[in-house]
Amino acid sequence: MKIGLQIPNFTWPGGAPTLGQDLARIARTADDAGFDAVAVMDHLFQIGAVGPIENDMLEGYTTLGFLAANTSRARLFTLVTGVTYRDPGMLAKIITTLDVLSGGRAWLGVGAAWNDEESRGLGLLFPPTAERFERLEETLQICLQMWSDSEASYDGRHYQLERTLNSPQNLTRPHPPIMIGGGGEKKTLRLVAQYAQACNLFSGPELARKLDVLKEHCEREGRDYAEIEKTAYYRFDVGTDGERVAQTVDELGKLAELGIQLAIGVVTDVWRITPLEVIGRDVIPAVADL
Repeated sequence: MKIGLQIPNFTWPGGAPTLGQDLARIARTADDAGFDAVAVMDHLFQIGAVGPIENDMLEGYTTLGFLAANTSRARLFTLVTGVTYRDPGMLAKIITTLDVLSGGRAWLGVGAAWNDEESRGLGLLFPPTAERFERLEETLQICLQMWSDSEASYDGRHYQLERTLNSPQNLTRPHPPIMIGGGGEKKTLRLVAQYAQACNLFSGPELARKLDVLKEHCEREGRDYAEIEKTAYYRFDVGTDGERVAQTVDELGKLAELGIQLAIGVVTDVWRITPLEVIGRDVIPAVADL
């Protein structure tokens, strides 16, 4: 099992004046400690599950570019991009740029979007659910076309591209891996089986059933279920001096038994740095062979 860090909160004691310095230190520590991935949310307002809406929130891909310059080995992606926040041609170009500048470490994390409040607040497109899933599938098709050798046009229901030129092309071949986030059983997990190299699900009582549903979609699509990297969101809280390491390792073991290969999520008090060092020293080696 691999461990990944997601950074959903940027409201730290030093405030905006030291945010860049603090974020760089967090990223370098996680990278050196053996975290397999460093990810951020793709939100423009803070979400209620993390803190007040007015709390600090950085734009995701600008932040990933900064993280690329402050890491050397961790995979980089959003967990996950709202599909309506950027037109797909631009999104494919952004991921390609991140991949090239990071030396081939970019992933596309993407989902159907859900935050109507920030979309309305900043004037972003936010159509009904059914249309967002249509746009998600077209976006996946467009990204894959731009990451191929084709420069042909694309004529979809929602998007029309005259020439899918993408130069320079991504370093990761055949293309940056696609992670689709969400556990919707009829649409989201079907799209994982059709298009993605990874899924991201919430750890919890429904996780085993969601994986079974994904397996069924893979069987219908003729896709090898084993090809898909199974990832789950997990909250890391090892305590102030590592007193909860054993509990963390036990919980990660249970996820591994279900087939989860990457546990990724927020680290409590990440800005203190010590929790990252504890996870790197005591958790990552303990779960590496699970």
